[in-house]
Amino acid sequence: MSDNTSENGGNGAENPASAAPAQASAPAKVTVQASNWEREVLEKLVFATLKEQKASRRWGIFFKAVTLLVIIVGLSAYLDISWTGSEETLGRHTALIEIEGAIESEGSGAASVVIPALNKAFSDSGSVAVVMHINSPGGSPVQAGMIVDEMVRLRKGYPAKPLYVVVDEICASGCYYIAAGADRIYVNKASIIGSIGVLMDGFGFTGIMEKVGVERRLLTAGENKGFMDPFSPLTDKHKQYAQAMLNEIHQQFIQVVRTGRGKRLKETPDMFSGLFWTGAKSIDMGLADAFGTVDSVARDVVKAEDIIDYTQHEGLPERVLKKFGAAMGAGAMKSAVDNVKPSLR
Repeated sequence: MSDNTSENGGNGAENPASAAPAQASAPAKVTVQASNWEREVLEKLVFATLKEQKASRRWGIFFKAVTLLVIIVGLSAYLDISWTGSEETLGRHTALIEIEGAIESEGSGAASVVIPALNKAFSDSGSVAVVMHINSPGGSPVQAGMIVDEMVRLRKGYPAKPLYVVVDEICASGCYYIAAGADRIYVNKASIIGSIGVLMDGFGFTGIMEKVGVERRLLTAGENKGFMDPFSPLTDKHKQYAQAMLNEIHQQFIQVVRTGRGKRLKETPDMFSGLFWTGAKSIDMGLADAFGTVDSVARDVVKAEDIIDYTQHEGLPERVLKKFGAAMGAGAMKSAVDNVKPSLR
């Protein structure tokens, strides 16, 4: 009995002791599980943050790249930059240069715009001919003269490439000055051609000033410095001087026409008087060669129907500046001195 009791007592003594460690280990396990849960949550938060930052960086890089691309394209258009070799991509074609509006120091009729386009068109190995499509009432003899000189130079430098002019509505005065430098001139039967003359126009306000009692106070250093002043009387001396200058420019104009047209020209007493004629009549007079359009000349004369435009068009910055009046100061100055400039129009 005693043995059993002792054994049972021993077992009974041992049971609480053996159960104690098991009971003590349960809180530790719960703590470890809680720690793992917190770590997993933190890891997920960190990875989510990193993922969001990477996505944000990728979008940032994307928008920066798009912005840079837009800037590059804008600068390329403004500076007329070509990123591909025209000789490799354009192939055999007819080069086109357009002049629209007055021949003056700004716009499509300016020498600084037309001359680079001419050089680019002639130097391209793919162009087989150059066509100037023009529609202008005329303008500056200086701008027209510079363009003609470059046309003559390029024709000599590229004798295998003909230079043609195709007239739209009107090709008068300074515009015809330019056209005369081409190999051939094509017109519409109703186009207006000619006006081979020079003028200098303006207004005189001396009569009105006397009536309203306005006194003109003009001080000059040099007796002719007030030449063509609209608020001062026009003297015979100044009138004769101006007429002599106009006659000189007129002779330059006539010489360009005679040189350019050669034996095709059928001179009449009125040819260089400033009159103008229809396209049909101009062909009879030798001022033009035939009827034609840009497409028909490229197709039937040049035999290269693909037409590539080499015209240097006005860029976005210029359009924006002009829209908001940045050129108003220059326009005011231009209007103030226009009356003393000879004009081929």
